[in-house]
Amino acid sequence: MLRFTLAFLAVLGLAPAHAQTRAVPESRAQVTLSYAPVVKKAQPSVVNVYASRTERRASNPLFDDPIFRQFFGDQGSRGQTSQSLGSGVIVDASGLVITNHHVIEGMTTVKVALADRREYEADIVLRDPRTDLAVLKLKNGGTAFPAMELGDSDALEVGDIVLAIGNPFGVGQTVTQGIISALARTQVGITDYGFFIQTDAAINPGNSGGGLVDMDGRLVGLNSAIYSKSGGSIGIGFAIPVNMVKIVVAAAKGGVRQVRRPWLGANLQAVSKEIADSLGMDRPAGALVSEVLANSPAAQAGLQRGDVIVKVDGAAVDDPESFGYRMGVRQLGGTLHVGVLRRGKPSDLEVKLVAAPETPAREQIVLSGRSPFAGATIVNLSPATMEELTVEGVKDGVIIADIADNSSAAAVGLKKGDVILAVNDQKIDRTADLRAATSGRQAYWKLTVARGGQVFTTVLGG
Repeated sequence: MLRFTLAFLAVLGLAPAHAQTRAVPESRAQVTLSYAPVVKKAQPSVVNVYASRTERRASNPLFDDPIFRQFFGDQGSRGQTSQSLGSGVIVDASGLVITNHHVIEGMTTVKVALADRREYEADIVLRDPRTDLAVLKLKNGGTAFPAMELGDSDALEVGDIVLAIGNPFGVGQTVTQGIISALARTQVGITDYGFFIQTDAAINPGNSGGGLVDMDGRLVGLNSAIYSKSGGSIGIGFAIPVNMVKIVVAAAKGGVRQVRRPWLGANLQAVSKEIADSLGMDRPAGALVSEVLANSPAAQAGLQRGDVIVKVDGAAVDDPESFGYRMGVRQLGGTLHVGVLRRGKPSDLEVKLVAAPETPAREQIVLSGRSPFAGATIVNLSPATMEELTVEGVKDGVIIADIADNSSAAAVGLKKGDVILAVNDQKIDRTADLRAATSGRQAYWKLTVARGGQVFTTVLGG
């Protein structure tokens, strides 16, 4: 038998809005109620996002000559256009729109179409690849836009009814209905903060960035991914919880270009059955502390290697991903109350919420020339850059922060997040060391790189 929330009935005037108890429908009339009031409230805030990037490549060197182009124009250039289609949600009346980062990644031009067919150009004001979120600002000329109210994703329960609103396959704004199928999905693998709402409301390509809406018409999640072998919905969709969205939106309103989050300063790993048995735990759950960095918030709080984190501010922690999410949705400043098991006994610790320090300074450089690193952006290794680029398990080297398309670095297989340890057996400690090591031509290049906790060496021709 279907179960409806009293919050849903409240939208239709059948129960007080503050009621939270779930109840079985008492009549056929309650079962046949319409979702139209919820849609009318939420739909104006959901938008379509069109992003594009055009790259021009000359087909003949003559077309690079400004005198030649003065007479013949750009007709000899071949334009290659990349396009992306997705959805978004207006979260502030000033014209702030939240969408998925993968919708606008690498794009230079963004347009947004509202539900009433008005169209606006938009600026990308913040990118946060770690959460797959981005914030756009409509070029509105002072217009006030219909913003959607933000709910509380921690208040959701499995079985709650939700609506997914977006633009699937580019057919136009579409509403689908389903339930919360699961919460705290941590093995999806599409963001650094893997902690997703799962729903069976139909989500298809083009829905990315659209709203997952509760029965009060509030945003509770941002639709981001589906599990599908065909490319179409099979009833397994994932949404980023709105409590993570709030952090990114707050950063955009604060005028920053990058979201800064609290830093623990400890490495965590999953608790296996064998570890749980050895610690006297009744089930494998929590996040095991495998290393504590000196002078970090974890060290200052008294966290020790071998501790198992089981709670954060009273919320259960099932694995390292759920701890990362719980800490990631907290604002800098203040403290985090962490419940741990230490040698089988419970203990409570207080962790300060501070950002990772950028020591040493990043000293960013972009390498060029004829080395395998040409086109790579390099930064020094620090707690801040390691946190930003999700690097663990290294204490020396420099990090690749970005790689240009069609560059030598991309061609040889280097990746963002790689840590360069040595070049031709010369140890690399700072970005200046790598610049010096790659400044001249070499008969061969011997690269020692750390990636994903493993170190490998490769030799390339000069």
